[in-house]
Parts: sequence; C-alpha cells; structure tokens
Amino acid sequence: RCAQCGKGFRQKQSLITHERIHTGEKPYRCGDCGKSFSQRPNLLTHRRVHTGERPFPCAHYQEDTPFVCPECGKSFRQKPNLITHRRIHTGERPFTC
Repeated sequence: RCAQCGKGFRQKQSLITHERIHTGEKPYRCGDCGKSFSQRPNLLTHRRVHTGERPFPCAHYQEDTPFVCPECGKSFRQKPNLITHRRIHTGERPFTC
C-alpha cells in the first residue's frame, strides 16, 4: 500500500512507480534535451520527438489525434482528454473519493 494515499498494488514495482507521483522523482532522463520522466516507457515515447519516428503507419492517425501530451507524446482526439491525461504527470487529483 502507498503510505501517502493508501492505494494498494499487487506488484511491488507498481507501488514504486506510483510513489513517484508523490515524490516527484523522475529517474529516466532524455540524453538529448534533459527532460525527465517517472516511467521508462514515457521516456521511450518522448524519444520519438528527437528521432522523428512515427509509431503509427499512416499520417491519418495523427490528423485524428492532434492534441499531443508534451510529457510523453501520447495523442488525443479531443483537448479535454489530453487535459485529463496530463494529470497522470502532475499527480493532480481534482476529484474526491
């Protein structure tokens, strides 16, 4: 269980990753621009900014999802969905449980 918020996890690594929301720890750093991330997959997605790699086969996909998260590169069709997604990176919890 997370000591900060009480959320439970089945795997220890999931707890460790979750705790970074509270601590702000971002151990995965981009060697090109210095931007840091709390999770390695987010760094790998971000690296595509520098390599120009497009993980999806057609340009149509990106036209359908013009709202891109500056933290991890994930894209969305609607801006409100991007805004909600960005809370993952900030740790913001605007709703009460």
